[in-house]
Formats: sequence, C-alpha cells, structure tokens
Amino acid sequence: MSYASKRLKTEETPMKLISGYENRKARFEMLPLLDVMFLILVFFIYSIFSMTVHKGLNVDLPAADGSLELGELSTVTITADNLLYLNKEAIEMDQLAAKLIESWNNSQTPVLIKADKSAPMGTGIELLGRLRVGGVERVAFQVKPDD
Repeated sequence: MSYASKRLKTEETPMKLISGYENRKARFEMLPLLDVMFLILVFFIYSIFSMTVHKGLNVDLPAADGSLELGELSTVTITADNLLYLNKEAIEMDQLAAKLIESWNNSQTPVLIKADKSAPMGTGIELLGRLRVGGVERVAFQVKPDD
C-alpha cells in the first residue's frame, strides 16, 4: 500500500473526538430565575408606591388617634405661617370656603383639613365653622398616629 492510498483512506473516515459533553444532560438553573423574579417583584413594589396620590403639602401633623378616610377628598392644608392651600394651590379663606361648599353640594366630596401643629388654631376653627354653615357634613382633621 502506498502513501497516497493511506492518506486517501484516512480522509474518508474523519477522526471522532470525544469531548464528554455528549453524555451530559441539559440542566435548568433556578438561581438566575429567582434573581429575575425578585427583581421584577421589587420593580412592582416601587411602582405601586409611586402611584399613590398625595394632594396636600407636607406639614408637621399633631399626634392623635383617628380613623382613615377613603375615596376622593378635598385636601385643605394650613401651614405654620397661616397660609391656606386647596390640593397644593394657594387660596384665600373666602374662595376656599366657597369652593369646598360647591364641591360638597355637587358631589358630596368630604373635606380633609391638614394643619401644621404650629399653625394658629383659629384658622382651622373659622374654616370649620364656615363649612358647617354652608352645609358640609363630612369634615376631618388629618393627624399622625399616636405612638
């Protein structure tokens, strides 16, 4: 047998290499899946917190026991320097009382008064009196929970 015939014979039958991967079974890794699931969970939790609607300004609330008002509210904020805000918009006392009474008469929207604890009490009492005279039946003061 000549060298050429040996060479031709080896080219016809390719060499088979065994790497060891042929005997392994496919694996389904759970750790990356759990990482992705926790990431999605955190994303949805932060999304839910960012969807909450805060209509009033941030003030230092007095502490007391109270109940939770749910649904659509007209939020009045009384700041420490005695300024009035309706849903974060500055407003005068006369206009505020008129808007709240009109809102109550149209859609029975309750009023939430959010007053800073260092704000003069007279402003809140005067507003409460005007709303009662105007027929508003559901007025509440927002407080932070008693510790």
